[in-house]
Amino acid sequence: MGGISLWQLLIILVIVLLLFGTKKLRNLGGDLGSAVKGFKGAMSEDDKGDDKDADFEKNQTVEHKKTADEAEPVKAEQKEKSE
Repeated sequence: MGGISLWQLLIILVIVLLLFGTKKLRNLGGDLGSAVKGFKGAMSEDDKGDDKDADFEKNQTVEHKKTADEAEPVKAEQKEKSE
């Protein structure tokens, strides 16, 4: 009683074909298929990107040492404050 039978589905399909035509339905199916392909491709590229991030090499860091010229003004300021 509440379910849709096979005959009712066929009648709905015929009405949809008459309203939209086969060309529009074919284009709609093609657009949907290309969207699914694009989504799957983006997901696989994202998975590949995660693998690349895990294999990176650490860069060597260089420490900055202050030169004598940079250190002297600080010492001079400290002497002035203490006087």
